[in-house]
Amino acid sequence: MPTLPRAGTGTTLEESVHKTLKYNLTVNLLDGAFYGLGWGFGSVGTIITLFVSRMTHSAVLIGLIPAIHAVGWQLPQLFMANSVSRLRRYKPMVMWMTIHERLPYLGLALVALFMTALGNKAALGLTFIMLIWQGLGAGFTANGWQTMIAKIIPSDWRGTFFGAQAALANVLMSIAAISAGYILDRVHDPLNFTACFLLTVVGMGLSMVFLGLTREPVDNEKTIPEYQPSPWKGGLEILRRDKNFSAFVVVRLLTQFASMGFAFYIVYGLRRFGMSDLTAGFLTAAVTITSTIANALMGWLGDRLGHRAMLIAGSVAVTLSSLLAWGAPSLNWMYPVFILSGLANVAYWTIGMAITTEFGTEETRPTYIGLSNTLVAPFTIIAPLLGGWIADMAGFQALFMVSAVGGLVTAVLLFWLVRDPRPRQS
Repeated sequence: MPTLPRAGTGTTLEESVHKTLKYNLTVNLLDGAFYGLGWGFGSVGTIITLFVSRMTHSAVLIGLIPAIHAVGWQLPQLFMANSVSRLRRYKPMVMWMTIHERLPYLGLALVALFMTALGNKAALGLTFIMLIWQGLGAGFTANGWQTMIAKIIPSDWRGTFFGAQAALANVLMSIAAISAGYILDRVHDPLNFTACFLLTVVGMGLSMVFLGLTREPVDNEKTIPEYQPSPWKGGLEILRRDKNFSAFVVVRLLTQFASMGFAFYIVYGLRRFGMSDLTAGFLTAAVTITSTIANALMGWLGDRLGHRAMLIAGSVAVTLSSLLAWGAPSLNWMYPVFILSGLANVAYWTIGMAITTEFGTEETRPTYIGLSNTLVAPFTIIAPLLGGWIADMAGFQALFMVSAVGGLVTAVLLFWLVRDPRPRQS
């Protein structure tokens, strides 16, 4: 076992970080790549949506699928802030917690395998239990993982790292998505979904191996106070003091409503254009290929031009994607719709993580990360419920128009109210 560098024993934390930077970049890029491989076989937006659509036609329930994942990721993060901020090494917590975002896919494989015997109602209930477990597992991991990455990756590399990691993930995800499309098309239900979920477990298992290879120095320089206020009390103080961060949080809330139409694109394609499962796989691949390029480029540009500019570009992409979905006359038009949604997701997800880690200090960063996610969680669940209600009451096109307006409003607010928390290098 390699000896861990210990900051404060002749080597500073900064020196330790730079000494292991290339190695940590490599193993964490591979972690993301194989996570993407697994995700492509078990994507919330396509594979699981198709799986649930076999059991129910409710737009509200289908809209809950990505919301459960997003809320599970967001909600626990502020509650973990104090525990994370008191650690001198984050990796042990991350490794234990991440088991709970990977193991539920084995449960989904078993649900799919025995779906006929269980019946739609029981299978649907068990599916949502697994989705909640997976989402919360990701959320309890997220604060520690983001804080660890912010510690071992210098700030002027983070946007590039997050972008490159997501790009590699999307390369393997696109391969997996096409493969999953063929599996769904050529293997009978429910063995096709069983195979996809088992392949997800394999990909995420390999991902976890590389995550475990991370070399994180012990931080003996950080000051850990004997008493810490509750994360809510400390968070309220941050929101009062840091007006720029408060504006950023408000915009993150609004992005949930701007992008609420994305969850219904697959169902819209199925119902209006009679889209096949194979075409759904190709649409997913189109998104991931686009996201591969966008992640690398937007991460790199964000480190140099500012992450706010990338968020504004993402909001413009939301508007264009929603408008094209609203007016799409044929199935082929869904390709630019999905591609633009991929650009928007890169901005809101990858760039959103990068800019969040730039707020605060080493001691306060977990609270900033927690606030920027936990406060958004209620709106993440409300938005798709509202979207499903609009779709059921007024139709999908009304929903897409609301999303288009939301994207435009978000872009304007980002331009006028939010500034990058740290100056860019020239």
